[in-house]
Amino acid sequence: MAMELDAPRLLIHDNPEVRYTKIKKVGEGTYGVVYKALDKHQGQHVALKKIRLDCYDEGIPSTATREIAILRNLNHENVVHLMHIAYGNNKLVLVFEYLPEDLKMFMDGRKGQLEPHIVKDFTRQLLCGLAYCHSHRVLHRDLKPQNLLIDRQNGKLKLCDFGLARSFNLAPAVLTREVVTLWYRPPEILLGNQQYTTHADMWPSGCIFAEMLEKRPLFPGDAEIDQLFRIFRTMGTPTEEIWPGCTQMRDFKPFITTSFRALPYPKILTSTNSTPLAVDLLNRMLQYEPSRRISARDALQHPYFWENL
Repeated sequence: MAMELDAPRLLIHDNPEVRYTKIKKVGEGTYGVVYKALDKHQGQHVALKKIRLDCYDEGIPSTATREIAILRNLNHENVVHLMHIAYGNNKLVLVFEYLPEDLKMFMDGRKGQLEPHIVKDFTRQLLCGLAYCHSHRVLHRDLKPQNLLIDRQNGKLKLCDFGLARSFNLAPAVLTREVVTLWYRPPEILLGNQQYTTHADMWPSGCIFAEMLEKRPLFPGDAEIDQLFRIFRTMGTPTEEIWPGCTQMRDFKPFITTSFRALPYPKILTSTNSTPLAVDLLNRMLQYEPSRRISARDALQHPYFWENL
């Protein structure tokens, strides 16, 4: 398992524009714009996530306070490091360590298939970060290649953008369905389930694993119903035998009557990266019944990670 880091020291600065010089916009998080900037005090690049407060009538939005609260308690080498919190000019600024690219950019910039050892190492690091989050009772709820930062110099992968993350208790709770980017959204959430746990992070992890194996998204739907049909056409239409209670879920519509048979994995995964052990791990991550999905901790013990070492 990956090591933990020292607890972050979060400093409050009255005016972030005094200390940080913006260089360029690098993206938009769930609830803020992200910039590459220079920390003039430390002489190093950082990522600034700016949240304008004049858009909110009640001060700091709950999503921002939740993200701060979660990241203050997550200190791991595969989770992005929140360095400071800055406030000024009616803006809240979260200051993160700067990593130059995300997994999608990394994949788009490479010709052909990813090397097997890269797929294996990035998948291992994703699971390490996720296992750490889950052990600290945190659901990420927005795993996708754009939210996995890459540092080419040291080969590190880090989970980022905890804007949709939330802490959870052992007792089931009713949670929002407005989570997880469509292509990576678990079928139970697509079908209306609002009582989900850590298993909901394992489905998108499997989709990301498959995307690294194949260099293409596994289920690139353009709407919720299309997303479900793409999943069903590939994995087979779920039945009560393999997923008890699925036909009674709120959005298992009467018109979802076409019975698709699951495709064999050789038709789903065609790259040379897709060894039998890789296929077995993916199958355990993409189980319809959430409780049957392998956990991040157990996935790290899968023999796929010891293959050809």
